[in-house]
Amino acid sequence: MRLLVKTFVLALFVFSSVLFGQKKGNARPNILWVVSEDNTTLLGCYGDPNGRTPNLDKLASEGIQYNNAFANAPVCAPARYTIITGTYASSYGTINMRSKLPIPDSVKFFPSLLRKAGYYVANNHKEDYNTVYDSKEIWDESSPKATWEKRKPGQPFFAVFNFNITHEHVLFKSDSITKTDPAKVSLMPYHPDTKTFRHDYAQYYDRVSQMDKQIGNLLKKLKDQGLYESTIIFYYGDNGGILPGSKRFLNEPGTHVPMIVRIPEKFKYLFDEKRGTKSNRLVSFVDLAPTVLSLCGVKIPSYMQGKAFLGAQKAPPKKYVFMYKQRMDERFDFVRAVRSERFRYVRNFMPFLPRGQHIEYLWRIPSMQEWYALYKAGKLNKMQSGFFKPSPCEELYDLQSDPNGVINVAQDPKYSKALKEMRKALYGWMIKTRDAGFIPEAEVVRIAQKTTPREFTKSKIYDVEKFLAETDALNGCNGNTPDEIKKLLRSKNFIERYWALVGALTIKEKVLPLKNEIKTLLTDSYPSVRILAAEVSFKLGEKKEAVAVLKKSLESPEETVRLTAVNSVERLGKGAELFKTELNNLLNDPYRNVVKVAKWTLLKLKKEQK
Repeated sequence: MRLLVKTFVLALFVFSSVLFGQKKGNARPNILWVVSEDNTTLLGCYGDPNGRTPNLDKLASEGIQYNNAFANAPVCAPARYTIITGTYASSYGTINMRSKLPIPDSVKFFPSLLRKAGYYVANNHKEDYNTVYDSKEIWDESSPKATWEKRKPGQPFFAVFNFNITHEHVLFKSDSITKTDPAKVSLMPYHPDTKTFRHDYAQYYDRVSQMDKQIGNLLKKLKDQGLYESTIIFYYGDNGGILPGSKRFLNEPGTHVPMIVRIPEKFKYLFDEKRGTKSNRLVSFVDLAPTVLSLCGVKIPSYMQGKAFLGAQKAPPKKYVFMYKQRMDERFDFVRAVRSERFRYVRNFMPFLPRGQHIEYLWRIPSMQEWYALYKAGKLNKMQSGFFKPSPCEELYDLQSDPNGVINVAQDPKYSKALKEMRKALYGWMIKTRDAGFIPEAEVVRIAQKTTPREFTKSKIYDVEKFLAETDALNGCNGNTPDEIKKLLRSKNFIERYWALVGALTIKEKVLPLKNEIKTLLTDSYPSVRILAAEVSFKLGEKKEAVAVLKKSLESPEETVRLTAVNSVERLGKGAELFKTELNNLLNDPYRNVVKVAKWTLLKLKKEQK
């Protein structure tokens, strides 16, 4: 009888808190988010012997350690958009790194919902939400001095603290001596075993240790103020690690993040797991916003695409989590991935591109420079050199036998069933969420002048299911099909014309019979189509008109058009010599991404002339 009464009271509390919000400041939990930048699971509690993280290890022993937590995007800005809204950046056109495209007014940043419910919300201090917004509408305070201490007496708080001591830039300059022994680190199989790589690994572990100490100081402050047992603490890394080939890439080290949640005894009714649990539940960043709302007694909005994994509105466990990659800094790409507890499936929609396109910021890391130099010198094995070669259309990794995810079994007949299952899951998600990635960025920026990308994806001309079937045929997933390319080159839909040209870049000389069809697109009304048509035409030997189109595009007043064009010019190899004047002019371009590609292209030309 007593158990029935307790169950009834708890059910009544949960219902009322979700429906009306919990009353009185002391009836609702405080929430502290502790976020470290650029960290994968290199922590002691995750079993890494070089991870000297006693504070986080202790936090894990008192809470729940999520072994299968993932960033939906492998870089900060689109990942943080996903976190702050509880929606997929791929659905809303906010996926390209550092873009400022609008989203529908109906989508609110979740701290504003907590604020409306009576919480004091403070952010210390990184935002980087990859869309247009007014910070004052979101936070009570967002600054390097923001803290929970400015709230009213008894007012519950939601506070975020970001630690950047592990951010990528810390590897740009090498510390001469590291506390971590370079000889004892375990390298990823795709990294060459060199002194430089071992040193960068060791230096990164040192930074992780320093980050743990900083977090320990913050937690001590919480304890000293008597708030530790009234505060639910989340710790997570804001995307994967920083060693070359991780951050920016949809692999395990690029998206697998540490996540720990400690819920005090007084709020134990909000979770089922025991303290010290190591949970294998699949969670991702899109789930964080609804989870916090669930814990705080705030109704989860219907537009949120994530699912709460704790609290009164907790959803059943997921079978899959989904990830996305588009333009990273100055380089375009289009990659999607799905992860189950056992498998990771990756779909490369632009397989003519290597994973390892030159990215100026990434190339500042000494080991990244060395990796590329060794590749150019022909001193890498097949696995190590694969990073710099065109990507496979599909990748499948069995993480049960290959925990690092480095052996692609997509072509292994033993895995055909798993391949079909994972592909179906990914495509189903892309269709359901109306993935906006098929729109070239130069065009989505134009679209955003009239409507949001999200609204455009609901229009009749945007058929994700059709695009998926076409791109499978266009770029070789289902065989090489110039006939399919020919048909779509004539399409009235600019998106189909664009992807027909991506297919042409993928199957290369096999589209030679279509060169006249492709030339007709040099005057297309959409700049993204014109530019790719020029790149393909140039590579098929039709250079004069192609050069004229590219030169004009390099002078466009639209920065995304210039960036698209300079990327095409860089891919022409020695043919970029014809654009030296224009490339030198671009070194003063106001858009830094354009400058980066122009500078790299000129450097390559200079080296080839020696």
